Amino acid sequence: MKPAAVDFGRGTWVLRHRLLSLRVEVRTLLTTTVLLLLAVVMMLLTLGSGDFAVPVDRVVGTLMGDGTPQEYTVVVQWRLPRAVLAVLLGAALALSGAIFQSLTRNPLGSPDVVGFSAGSYTGALLVMLLAGGGYYATAAGALAGGVATAALVYLLAYRRGVQGFRLIVVGIGVSAMLGAVNTWLVLKANLDEALQAAVWGAGSLSGLEPEQLWPVLAIMAVLLPLTLAHGSAMRQLELGDDVAMATGVPGNAVRLTLVVLGVALTALATAAAGPIAFVSLVAPQIARRLTGTSGVGLLPSAALGAVLLALADFAAQRAFAPEQLPVGIMTVSLGGLYFIWLLVRASSRI
Repeated sequence: MKPAAVDFGRGTWVLRHRLLSLRVEVRTLLTTTVLLLLAVVMMLLTLGSGDFAVPVDRVVGTLMGDGTPQEYTVVVQWRLPRAVLAVLLGAALALSGAIFQSLTRNPLGSPDVVGFSAGSYTGALLVMLLAGGGYYATAAGALAGGVATAALVYLLAYRRGVQGFRLIVVGIGVSAMLGAVNTWLVLKANLDEALQAAVWGAGSLSGLEPEQLWPVLAIMAVLLPLTLAHGSAMRQLELGDDVAMATGVPGNAVRLTLVVLGVALTALATAAAGPIAFVSLVAPQIARRLTGTSGVGLLPSAALGAVLLALADFAAQRAFAPEQLPVGIMTVSLGGLYFIWLLVRASSRI
């Protein structure tokens, strides 16, 4: 591994092998590493805080198998699944946001805005209220709803190709319609089902157990490497289909694959914890500013998404303790602060 001869003002490391050539920007690598460390720190703080407080050193000892039975029960059995799910689902949402912002070439092109999250919520609601729910059935409903919404939005936005601005406008309209459908479904349900759907619809990690952790972990083990493997082709598509085709990237096939991956990531998070807003919108753009790159990066976005959702879940648990808020309320608050910062930054340029 050695510095590249030409880095255009950015420190770059290049790893060359007979079958592999890997180019890594130093700032991106350092930023991602710091964000991953912050995610670990947030997990340790979450595992140690609560009515039964556990010092960080005892948390580490318990995770290494050196804790008391009481510490093991609290840290590993009760708190660890929620902390790990916060990191995994935050990464999934951020990856999905990075994909759609890259495909639409617009910072507003996240699944929150273009309706895919609302579609996943609709599919999950239909299963919960009409078929009796169940984790795997709800997950299948969320995936089906997200895919169906994506297909509808792309069909309505297609005019000799799909432009990012048209896709976003159509997606906003579809999202508004699905929001009305979701409200109607909740109003028509009986009281117990409506309350359950309302709490779930706010986006909550409360009550998640190992039974929900293992499926999410297994699916992320498949989706994460597949998504990262398409990172280079995704960046080529940002230059336009003609340039992508000239470099050997089949534009339509790669775009379709990325859409399926993005919808699957959104549906995974929605099925596990309900619709959690703003992480997929905010994380890619903040990560892009931290790394100083011209486009969104997949790995930095995933790392920042993990930090943001872990931080939001920690705040949801401890801000008004002993009462706990749905994590979706905290992410909406963070998203609001982000939009205020954007408005202030934009007005300062005028």
